[in-house]
Amino acid sequence: MKLKPTIAVFAAIFASSVFSAPVNINTASAAKIAESLSGIGARKAEAIVQYRDSNGHFKSASDIISVKGIGQSIFVKNKQDILIK
Repeated sequence: MKLKPTIAVFAAIFASSVFSAPVNINTASAAKIAESLSGIGARKAEAIVQYRDSNGHFKSASDIISVKGIGQSIFVKNKQDILIK
């Protein structure tokens, strides 16, 4: 019986990593960015969109660090899920 909660937690973690799709930060809405990237809430996602609108498209995924409030640790946590097109 003790295994059931452990299996449920594992399944939830696995499902969230499998079903999260990469997001193009050059075209996605703030809502989509917040939904797709870990550690990015509505406020930071809106900052990403505002930065993009003011400075043009991101040239590389690491350029997201230029956005106020987005640090190296958030970038590293999400780099596989950030698309640049």
